Amino acid sequence: MSYIVSVSELKEEQQTGNVLLFDCRFSLVDADAGRAAYQEAHIPGARYADLNKHLSSPHIPGVTGRHPLPDRNAWIKQVQQWGITPQHKVVVYDDAGGAFASRMWWMLRWIGHDNTAVLDGGWQAWLDSASESSNQEPEALPVSDFDYVALDALAFTIDVEELDSNKQLLLDAREQKRFDGEMEPIDPVAGHIPGAVCSPISANLDSSGKFKSKAELNEKFNPVVTAAAEQKEIVCYCGSGVSATQNILAMRVAGLEEPRLYVGSWSEWITDPERPVAGKSG
Repeated sequence: MSYIVSVSELKEEQQTGNVLLFDCRFSLVDADAGRAAYQEAHIPGARYADLNKHLSSPHIPGVTGRHPLPDRNAWIKQVQQWGITPQHKVVVYDDAGGAFASRMWWMLRWIGHDNTAVLDGGWQAWLDSASESSNQEPEALPVSDFDYVALDALAFTIDVEELDSNKQLLLDAREQKRFDGEMEPIDPVAGHIPGAVCSPISANLDSSGKFKSKAELNEKFNPVVTAAAEQKEIVCYCGSGVSATQNILAMRVAGLEEPRLYVGSWSEWITDPERPVAGKSG
């Protein structure tokens, strides 16, 4: 299974007529920026998937993280509205190293659609290849009858009540300064969940913004896998359960077992002042 595809591989697969493309560009500081960028120019044939409107349910301040998962049935209905079928190959992309596209990649697999991949290098790689772009939205497809299928019996998510440092090793996808609590540009409390390990998603990419080789990714994650070997499962989290999916993707590219996702992540953890905080603010 190929979890990432290059621009050249995408173009080859597009010739089959069985590929559906989704543009997942988004900005946490301007919720309309991704859609505006899509309307200005996107890969021909791509549809737009909005993090807030399509890939999340509404945030409930003080209760949930910033980007809760939608109800599974509601997400399946959205997939049906897009016309996605089990026979389609779905390719997703963004302009943020896969931080947003990986969320849709993960969510499709969450409902059993494993034939999906992230465009390596994203929008920038497409532009660098001197490929044509478009500002036209594709015609809507007929509503599909896509239905849920459990994928390899994977335990995809974990709830906050299940978190236990004796049973799990937590990987925090945020950058070191946010992890350490030296800065926090989004959430009201800085720091990290006690016992977590900092594993920033930027370290999964090379200087061109593409994923590092399988060997390099194995080198990055090997200490974590070794530390978790003693009866611990790996759980990925970030600020709101979005960029953490890029770490999950990178681990699959490396050929490693799939970790679970703590969707609520840091923004949910800090809704309860009784939960401990590590870092400079802890």
